[in-house]
Amino acid sequence: MKTISPINRFLVLMASLLMISAYFTPLWQISLWAPQYPEGLNMKIWIDKLSGDVNIINGVNHYIGMKHFGVEMFPEFTYLIYVFGVIIGFGILSAIIAKRWMVYSFFGLIVLMGIGVLVDMYFWGYDYGHNLDPTAAIKVPGMAYQPPLIGYKELLNFLAYSGPDIGGWILGGAAFIMGVVVVVEWRRKEKG
Repeated sequence: MKTISPINRFLVLMASLLMISAYFTPLWQISLWAPQYPEGLNMKIWIDKLSGDVNIINGVNHYIGMKHFGVEMFPEFTYLIYVFGVIIGFGILSAIIAKRWMVYSFFGLIVLMGIGVLVDMYFWGYDYGHNLDPTAAIKVPGMAYQPPLIGYKELLNFLAYSGPDIGGWILGGAAFIMGVVVVVEWRRKEKG
C-alpha cells in the first residue's frame, strides 16, 4: 500500500499547520549577560525581522570592532517567508494526497531547511565574530567573538547563549512528528 495511514495523515497535517507558527513567533534567540548587564541583553530572530535589545548589543559590539547588524544584513529575511510557505503548502498537500513518497519528501524538505538554516547561521556568526574593525577601541590579540551556534560561550566578560526560541521549538516539534511518521510508514512498507 503506497498511501499513509489515517492517523499519520492527521499527523502530517498537524506538523504542517504547526509550521505556520514561524510567521508569528520568534524562531531563535541570542542572549548576553555581563556584570554591567546582569538582567541580560536579548535579541530575537524572527522569520523576517530582529527584535529585542538590538541597538544596545550593536553599541556594545562596536567597541570590539564587530559590524553593526540589522535586518539589511540578512537577505534571508526577504525569501524565508516564501520558503516556509512552499514547505507548509507541500506538507498540507502531502496530508491531502496521502502518498508515502510525498510524506518522505516533506520530511526531507524540513530536514534540508533545518540544516540550511543552521549552516547559514554558523557562517554568519563566523564572519560577524572574526572580521573585526582593526581600529576598534578594544583589541585582544587572537580573540574572536563568534557567538555560539547553540548553547553557551564566554566572550570576554560576557556569557553568550544562542538557541531556539518558542517558534524554533515548535518547528522542532513538527520535525519530530514527521520523523515519527516517516519511521512508522517505513515499517508499514517493510511489513506490507
